[in-house]
Amino acid sequence: MPKDRSELPPVEELLTAAVTGLGGVERPGQVKMAQAVGDAIESEEHLAVQAGTGTGKSLAYLVPAIRHAAESGDAVVVSTATIALQRQLVDRDLPRLADALESLLPHRPEFAILKGRRNYLCRHKMAAGMPEDEDDQLFDPREVSATGRMVQRIQDWANETETGDRDEIVPGVSDQAWRQFSVTARECLGAQRCPSGADCFAELARERAGEADVVVTNHALLAIDAMEDFAVLPEHDVVVVDEAHELVDRVTSVVTGELSESTVSLAVRRAGRLIEQGVADRLQEAGEDLRALLAVAPPGRVDTLPQSLGMTLALVRDAAFACITALGPRNKDKDDPENAGLRKAAFTTLDEVHDTAQRMLDAFGPAAGGDGAGDDEDVDSPGSQDSASARDSASSGGANGGGTDARSEEVHRAEVVWLEEGRGRIPPTLRVAPLSVGGMLRDKLFGDRTVVLTSATLALGGTFDSLSRQWGLRAGEWTGLDVGSPFDHPRRGILYVATHLPQPGRDGLPEAYVDEIAELIEAAGGRTLGLFSSMRAAKAATEALRERLDVPLLCQGDDSTSQLVKQFAGDPATCLFGTLSLWQGVDVPGPSLTLVIIDRIPFPRPDDPLASARQRHVAATGGNGFMAVAATHAALLLAQGAGRLLRSMDDRGVVAVLDPRLATARYSGFLLNSLPPFWRTTDPAKVRDALRRLTADA
Repeated sequence: MPKDRSELPPVEELLTAAVTGLGGVERPGQVKMAQAVGDAIESEEHLAVQAGTGTGKSLAYLVPAIRHAAESGDAVVVSTATIALQRQLVDRDLPRLADALESLLPHRPEFAILKGRRNYLCRHKMAAGMPEDEDDQLFDPREVSATGRMVQRIQDWANETETGDRDEIVPGVSDQAWRQFSVTARECLGAQRCPSGADCFAELARERAGEADVVVTNHALLAIDAMEDFAVLPEHDVVVVDEAHELVDRVTSVVTGELSESTVSLAVRRAGRLIEQGVADRLQEAGEDLRALLAVAPPGRVDTLPQSLGMTLALVRDAAFACITALGPRNKDKDDPENAGLRKAAFTTLDEVHDTAQRMLDAFGPAAGGDGAGDDEDVDSPGSQDSASARDSASSGGANGGGTDARSEEVHRAEVVWLEEGRGRIPPTLRVAPLSVGGMLRDKLFGDRTVVLTSATLALGGTFDSLSRQWGLRAGEWTGLDVGSPFDHPRRGILYVATHLPQPGRDGLPEAYVDEIAELIEAAGGRTLGLFSSMRAAKAATEALRERLDVPLLCQGDDSTSQLVKQFAGDPATCLFGTLSLWQGVDVPGPSLTLVIIDRIPFPRPDDPLASARQRHVAATGGNGFMAVAATHAALLLAQGAGRLLRSMDDRGVVAVLDPRLATARYSGFLLNSLPPFWRTTDPAKVRDALRRLTADA
């Protein structure tokens, strides 16, 4: 073991030791990536690396990250988009890597996982027995009873847990039950003021992370740490963003604000316990006005601010500010922890209501803002026509938009506001989000640290330009590297585009598509993952084909997704149909997955308010809105979907895209260049013959 940091072995030697220790084999792409990550950290230059499935990219970034932590004494943060990858890193990769590298480093590498504060049990909230935030009248007796049983399970578990981590509770509990025992970062009193601060599970997790060489977290917490005034993660100068293709969407979710009857009512309930009833009633009345207005308003993007909505938002904002004022100084009850907790919770929700209402008004310009106080997951394009240029021109218009004035406004507007219709007990909700998070990422995430971004899918259309623009990176500030894949795509896989089929329309799944799917599945003997643009299409295909095929056919929604994937992987004759989460969330190596069927190019929904607004904004500033937004979105999902096919070196099979536009449209080259380099054909007979041979060999 080296006695000091100056004796550390180079990255290449550490990688060889790691691969040997884990019983693996070094791959050229893995070595190339590890060297590039090490060089980027040393030169403090941002790096984007596309590394195909099977490259071993986790080791390729973990080894130079651990070396840097050992050399500098600073932690390296590894951020992922999914819980599955977090668990893989913490439960499998990092423990084995620590064993393999321990003898070559000054100390055994330490690692920790850090989640948002709301994922940890709050001892103070549990001990104080703070009043419920939920309105039981919204729930039927059966749900109240089920929640009560979950609450009891949490209380029993709380007496045994050493981490307070919600994920320890199996089976899991509902958000409604968990909220009674957790607080957000903004609601937390802080370790110094809280009577349970010394034993706080979230603070203990932060302490463990502060002593680690590698801290594993998620994109949401990474964004919060970068953008908030308070530190969430330990000090660090290097970040590795795995699953980087999801970074923009996850960050956008973090900075999206929402306003509804429910959010206002929660603020009223919390504040009403602490201030004069008349002041709270004013906010309640403003919330009722908002409820009545949203109940009759059409869902979708709000391009111009109706006078009634502007007045109502101003009423909500001003009433929330009146409640904030009535609460008095924020540190008023610092010596009364129980009351301080209630006041902090009230301030948090009131601030959110006030600030979100003001933010929505500001989205329409200073005149609108005034002098304020203080799962049908359809991802398809609407048209059946092959008309990129038509979409380009339409992208500068849209609902309630269009014309020179609308385009001019779009150049200056920084955020978009839209209304989501209510579903079940969820009321209609106004949302506001930035048109772009690139500026935030550039200033807050990339500004003070070195960032390595990696995924199997980053080079869209053959370049990194599309995603680098979304990240806010400028030319000269970063380097892009595609280390390829160990898979021999032209020999192991076929990309089949069914050009003989009609273009997809808006009236559901065409009968010709159902016939084509049936013929492909029969040739494959089952073994099929069907990726559809909407749950409606997935269910329609399932219902139609269950009557025609003799193979088991599962559909997303029949059971939990994890259980369905387990059934699918366990029986090669089984088929699994579903939508968005299956495009990126299925890892089934072996003969159970020989055929991936994609029903149509996954453009954003035409009524997707954020995508359509971003598309229009790009067009208004002189760019190609369709290519920058819709085509980029489609390319990313297509690449992710096609990537489900080859998951191990022995896998073989077919990716069948039924949408002929992939071969005929003007934008098809961009989409095809985003996909793995499979052998391509448009001949259905060749594909069916290939599937029969694969089935016979299985």
